[in-house]
Amino acid sequence: MANEATGRRSNPSDRSDRSDRSDVAVNWTQRFELDGEARRAALERAHAALSSWGLVMPPGEPLALHFGLDEFERVGEIEYWIVNDTVNRYCGKFLFLFEGQRCPSHRHAAKDETFFIVRGNVAMNVDGEERLLRAGDVLKMPPGKVHTFAAIGGPALVLEVSLPSVPGDNFFTDRRIGSEGVL
Repeated sequence: MANEATGRRSNPSDRSDRSDRSDVAVNWTQRFELDGEARRAALERAHAALSSWGLVMPPGEPLALHFGLDEFERVGEIEYWIVNDTVNRYCGKFLFLFEGQRCPSHRHAAKDETFFIVRGNVAMNVDGEERLLRAGDVLKMPPGKVHTFAAIGGPALVLEVSLPSVPGDNFFTDRRIGSEGVL
C-alpha cells in the first residue's frame, strides 16, 4: 500500500501480491509492470548492479515497467520512488535502465522534470536532438518536450526530480502504450 500524499510504498518484502494496492499513485501503473518470475529476475539483476556500485535504493516496492509492450529488455525501466507528493507537488525517483533498455518516447503536459545522471551513460533524445549524458550531467526537461532515453555501454541510473507523476499526463508516441498513447 502507498501513502496518498507521498506515494511511498509500505511492506517492501511483499513483492508477489500486488493486487491489494489501492493508492492511485501506484495502481495506475500496475497493468504496465512485470510480475511473477520475470519481475523477480529483473529486480535481482538491478539489485546486483546497484550493489556493485555501492548504492542503496529507497525503501519501498520498485516499479518494473514494460509500458504494456511486454518487451522489457528493450523498452522498460525500473523506478525506485523516493516520494510522489501530489499535495505539495513534488516527486523524486531513481530510474534504472539495463544496457540498451529505453524509456519510450513521450511528453508531459504539466510535469516539469530535471534528470541527474548518477551512474552510466544515457543517450537522451529531446525533440529529435540526440545528446549523450554521462554521470554528473543534469538536464532540465520542461513540459511539452518529447523525450526518450536509453542506457548505453552498460546499465545506468538516473535521478528524476519533478512535479508529481500523475495519470493522464504521460503522452507516448507509441499509441499501444496506455489508452491510445496516454498513461
